[in-house]
Amino acid sequence: MTEVNTPPRVGGWTRFVTARPRLSLLVALVLTALAVLAGSGVADRLGAGGWEDPAAESTYATKALEREFPGSQPNLLLLLDAGGASVDDPAVAAEAERLTERLSGERGVTGVGSYWQSGAPALRAEDGHEALIAARITGDEKTAGETLERLAPHFRGSHGPVEVAIGGPVAVRHEMQTIIQEDLTRAELVALPVTLVLLVMVFGSAVAALLPLGIGIVAILGTNAILRGLTELTDVSVFAINLTTALGLGLAIDYALFIVRRFREELSTGAEPLTAIGTTLRTAGRTVLFSALTVAVSLAAMLVFPQYFLRSFAYAGIAVVLLAAAAALILLPAALILLGHRINALDLRRLFRRGHRPEPAGQQGRAWARTARLVMRRAPFFALGTTVVLVLLGLPFLGVRFGTADDRQLPSTSESHTVQQHIREGFPGSPGGGLEVLAEGRATEAQYGAYKERIAALPGVLRVDGPLVKGDSAYFTVLPKGEAVDDAAQRLVGDLRETLAPFDTEVTGTAAVLVDSKNAIGERLPLAAVFITIVTLLLVFLLTGSVLIPIQAVVLNALSLTAMFGAVVWVFQDGHLSGLLGFTSPGSIETTLPVLMFCVAFGLSMDYGVFLLSRIKEEYDRTGDHDRAVRHGLARTGGLITAAAVILAVVMVAIGTSRVTNTKMLGLGIALAVLMDAMIVRSLLVPAVMRLTGRATWWAPGPLRRFHERFGLSEGEPERPAGEMEPARENVGASPG
Repeated sequence: MTEVNTPPRVGGWTRFVTARPRLSLLVALVLTALAVLAGSGVADRLGAGGWEDPAAESTYATKALEREFPGSQPNLLLLLDAGGASVDDPAVAAEAERLTERLSGERGVTGVGSYWQSGAPALRAEDGHEALIAARITGDEKTAGETLERLAPHFRGSHGPVEVAIGGPVAVRHEMQTIIQEDLTRAELVALPVTLVLLVMVFGSAVAALLPLGIGIVAILGTNAILRGLTELTDVSVFAINLTTALGLGLAIDYALFIVRRFREELSTGAEPLTAIGTTLRTAGRTVLFSALTVAVSLAAMLVFPQYFLRSFAYAGIAVVLLAAAAALILLPAALILLGHRINALDLRRLFRRGHRPEPAGQQGRAWARTARLVMRRAPFFALGTTVVLVLLGLPFLGVRFGTADDRQLPSTSESHTVQQHIREGFPGSPGGGLEVLAEGRATEAQYGAYKERIAALPGVLRVDGPLVKGDSAYFTVLPKGEAVDDAAQRLVGDLRETLAPFDTEVTGTAAVLVDSKNAIGERLPLAAVFITIVTLLLVFLLTGSVLIPIQAVVLNALSLTAMFGAVVWVFQDGHLSGLLGFTSPGSIETTLPVLMFCVAFGLSMDYGVFLLSRIKEEYDRTGDHDRAVRHGLARTGGLITAAAVILAVVMVAIGTSRVTNTKMLGLGIALAVLMDAMIVRSLLVPAVMRLTGRATWWAPGPLRRFHERFGLSEGEPERPAGEMEPARENVGASPG
């Protein structure tokens, strides 16, 4: 005897995530609360450095000098301004001596020296009205920051005839860390309500709009807890929390948009909620899984680099991507089961319609279908035209100059930036930006003298100080003639390392760190590129079963990033729009930033590419009509991808309002890349190229075809038991939800 109300057939994963929806959401709520506790204070444990290669010569020399000669590398500078008087005035000198002695007695401070003690010309401004006290605050970044906070109020400000301002690397790092935390809080306060408004506009339903936002918050809080745990094991950059917020909101919203929209589509065909969830997870759910894997792969490529600045973004990015996908595939289905048809409740868009008349059904889908037809009719024109435009936009990147992050990352009004700017403009030979040469091995005074003469004869050397000898070690300080990290200073690093000496030598200093960082990135960049390419090709092949589509995806995604790289150089290196955007251009791009931006933007481009390709593949499998499949895929996902891109761009622009230039560059650059990818590459270039390649798009040799049949996963329905009805075929012009 057959029961009348037989439950719908659902897959194992659907049964798992919908069996106890209330319990699932309760557990998620408890875990989120625990994540809030575990992740509290994470920003205070993050570092503001991480650009150096820990295995480089400069890193070894820095640690050795810090251990043996702590005064050789001051990280704290007190700028004493005597006003209209000379720094050699007796009253000024007496006050400077008192401050120097007082600083020498502070806990956690070593290697204190000043112009008034040494008479070194590099510590005295050329106009004679300013001079420096230099010292080193010991300990790691967190300890040094705490020491600076304790000391600064007692030394900053007026002291008799002098005015004291605080600068140096430790002050720059501490101020940068503080500003990033403040800016991130402001960005979240701006991005969350704007994102909610956009989601309401996309979904109409306030209920549906809140779900993606909730998934994003869960992902962000969970990642903060993971980062807090990682700080117990390794160094993590403070910049990583910006990526956590941006990707947490952006990808969670992408995944939730895709799943909620597909669920609403299935409900609109008359399916029951449980059946609709099953279909949604078999189709959109698989796409979300593939998308998360492709983004995670792009971010994982940063693990091959030794700088913890880049590795931190891999930690944060992989964690937030996987948490966003897990929340979208576990928590979201549970919420949808409980809501059922109430997912469409509270349609706020009716408040803005005259007479509460609904918009014509399918209007947005028809518009994207018309776009696809137009592009495919003029495929050569659109393929060539968009490619030329993207290449032209990327041309400024050919003039890129790489540098290192310094005080110019900070607002021009910040104290440490002001101090360093005074030093750059008014002091000879870039004090604090010189090169140190560590000499190891027993040597005579004559040998040291001969080596010093060889150094002084090198082009680009302003002055050589030293040696300061301690046991079998000594060090020389070499001041370059120009900027601390310009091309001449970098060439000088190579010259110093090639200079013959009767002892072992290692060179460090700002320019040496930059040279070593560039070398480390250059050595590992091919490995990262090969890793991203191979794994992306494999994943897209598993999704589509085609040989050509994965190659197209990699090439077109890389092409979509040209505008971002061109804009980064034109705006941030060359200084165009610096007044409008409120930053100081250092005339170069920090070495690790292009790598970071490529990995993040490439992953996000693949995210949108997977959404589009999965829907095209589903329709092609169903009809065998290549052109129809392309039109259908763009019609079904064009509005979704554009909405997701706009929302993610809003989040990135909010991050881009930061007062720290690197964060501003990251946010605005990726926002541009996302919009270019969604509105130009996905809408114009992809359908044009797929029209040109035709049915050959889907070709694969026999062995690969059989491999895909066995291991591949694509968006589509599984074989149905006999007697189970096939859902109605979708109309290309249907509304995207």
